[in-house]
Amino acid sequence: MVTIPVIDLSGFTNGNTTTRQGVVKQIYQACHEIGFMYLQNSEISKDLIEQVFIYSKSFFNLPLEVKQKQAWSDEFNNTGYVAVERERLDPNKPGDLKEAFNVSKQGAVGVDACVVAFYDSCTELANTVLQTFALALELPEDFFTTRHSQHNHTLRFLHYPPLQTPPKPQQVRAGEHSDYGSITLLFQDPIGGLEVRTTAGEWIGAAAIPDTVIVNTGDLMQRWTNNVFCSTKHRVMIPKDDRVNQSRYSIAFFCHPNDDVEIACLESCQKENSSIYPPILAGEYLLQRLQATY
Repeated sequence: MVTIPVIDLSGFTNGNTTTRQGVVKQIYQACHEIGFMYLQNSEISKDLIEQVFIYSKSFFNLPLEVKQKQAWSDEFNNTGYVAVERERLDPNKPGDLKEAFNVSKQGAVGVDACVVAFYDSCTELANTVLQTFALALELPEDFFTTRHSQHNHTLRFLHYPPLQTPPKPQQVRAGEHSDYGSITLLFQDPIGGLEVRTTAGEWIGAAAIPDTVIVNTGDLMQRWTNNVFCSTKHRVMIPKDDRVNQSRYSIAFFCHPNDDVEIACLESCQKENSSIYPPILAGEYLLQRLQATY
């Protein structure tokens, strides 16, 4: 598979048994072969998505000193404002040419009504995707959702500002990395720049497709499934045309299991009774990764 598949989720949410099984099979194939997919008919309203993008732009338009009053302080709560170049997703490269604002379930309440509604809608969509994963892996349908019941998810607003000065050598908008949790939902504007690395090592573009959500599997899902589902490296590159002078906005919803969930190889994913990864608590893994990133 060298293209990211587009999958109609309504076949699972509204379909009969046969249609549901067909969608589960498509999702299994996407997660196994490339780790990324576009989902159509996610049931998150277009109006709500527009509202949160407007909210995001208004936040990033604030003066830096105002944004810094809400600065990200530590990996234990992983919330707040992250300035341009503060984060280095690829530790071997210069800081990323982006700024971010992380919101937790609790933090969303103090922000804006549309952010709360969007957080809740993303949680619902993530749970639906997790149900398809469970069925694809021959588990009870609620296997993953019960292990994500505390809603330890992070909603992340991202702004990639226009380039005012030439980038440093090897500097990009977001360095090559994989996501840390179980799944990520991504909403992006049309400016583009996201690239995904295939299993053959080629980089392919993941352009915005109207009315779709990009979903990718993260490291904890890869560990859980013993590499049956892959956590794929991706990056955001600097455009080589006049889009370099435009802002790019995206919104990511990072879906994490409850902190005390042990991530150990699932029985249906054991290859000749061998587990590739040692068991680890979900919260412990997240802390390790965040400490390496900042």
